Amino acid sequence: MRRTLRRLTADTAYLLIGFPLAVAVFCVLITGISAGLGTAVTLLGIPVLAVTLLGVRTFGDIERVRISGVLGKPVSRPRYPEAPAGAGWLRRTANPILSGQSWLDALHALLIFPVAIGTFVLTIVWWALALVGLLYPLYGGITSNIPGNHQLPELLGLGTGYVTDSVFYVILGLVFAITLAPVMRGCAVLQASLGRTLLSGVAELQERIEGLTEGRNAAVHAEADALRRLERDIHDGPQQRLVHLAMELSRAQRELQRDASAAHETIGQAITATRDTLDELRALSRGIAPPILADRGLAPALAALASRCTVPVELDVQVEERFPALVENTVYFLTAEALTNVAKHSRATTCAVSLMRVGDSLLLTIGDDGVGGAHVAKGHGLAGLADRVRVVEGELTVNSPAGGPTMIVAEVPCA
Repeated sequence: MRRTLRRLTADTAYLLIGFPLAVAVFCVLITGISAGLGTAVTLLGIPVLAVTLLGVRTFGDIERVRISGVLGKPVSRPRYPEAPAGAGWLRRTANPILSGQSWLDALHALLIFPVAIGTFVLTIVWWALALVGLLYPLYGGITSNIPGNHQLPELLGLGTGYVTDSVFYVILGLVFAITLAPVMRGCAVLQASLGRTLLSGVAELQERIEGLTEGRNAAVHAEADALRRLERDIHDGPQQRLVHLAMELSRAQRELQRDASAAHETIGQAITATRDTLDELRALSRGIAPPILADRGLAPALAALASRCTVPVELDVQVEERFPALVENTVYFLTAEALTNVAKHSRATTCAVSLMRVGDSLLLTIGDDGVGGAHVAKGHGLAGLADRVRVVEGELTVNSPAGGPTMIVAEVPCA
């Protein structure tokens, strides 16, 4: 109830304050545009138009702050281009005129004027009817006794008298009071949405493009890091084992002609080395495309990761459905890299991994009781996590104070 009242008060204040602001900026816009266009042939109109658009821009900045309060989220401010370095006075003066966003601000000032009038009138009427109806018993005894004063119930044929009038107007006031909050909310959202579209639509689109660009770059970097890591692991592991295996087989071939028993022992060692190499290749292949993930989904794949971790892992997976391959791969490799970091650096005795679906996102939480100090800066154990999350437009939070514990929370969109 208290939250509804606060929201009602905020929406009403937004609509009431928006009306004088809209009138003021509309007058400034119409006057400035008319004067600027009328004197444009003398070049005097250029600074007039520029000052007018700068004034409208100021109103736009105020409106963005007000809109963020109504919509409950920050509203982006466009980046207005500056005049080129070394530009002359005329170019610097005309810079606001050459900005497309300046004209979108002007269009908003023009369109918001009739909208603000309509929402302002609706606000006044709705509040007035609610208050007049509910408070009628306090003053109705006076108005009902005025000679020749015909009340609305009488005109509707419902009867006359103080009691009849009071019941009718109280019911009418209750109807408007009950619908007051949704009507004010609807008017405020309508007016704020129009402002957000014109005042911040381009800026939000630019931020979206920049976010996609960062995600693409993050994907490229994550892939490059994974390939370098795989190349290093192959070079340091299976490749060295295969070189050693080739040498052992060559030695067995030479010994076969001189000492069959020694050759038999050498071949046995080569077979053992072959098995070790196969095991290492299987381990590396799990880091590329784990078959259990593709075949059975996240729950069994995460269970396999937890079983291989050298630190005891408490696993809680509350999802059973399958998700797009990119989503499942992201969650799997996030968990794999985090558990690897726990095993190598945390000195933890226990670790907990949980996965649940919250709305349209998967929430992955990984915590340990280790020494802490983990972060996602380049050159550290968790550096690849941020890139992987950014690829799917998710969010990653790492809380790891010195001395521990460490908590990693990743929100991965899955819809």
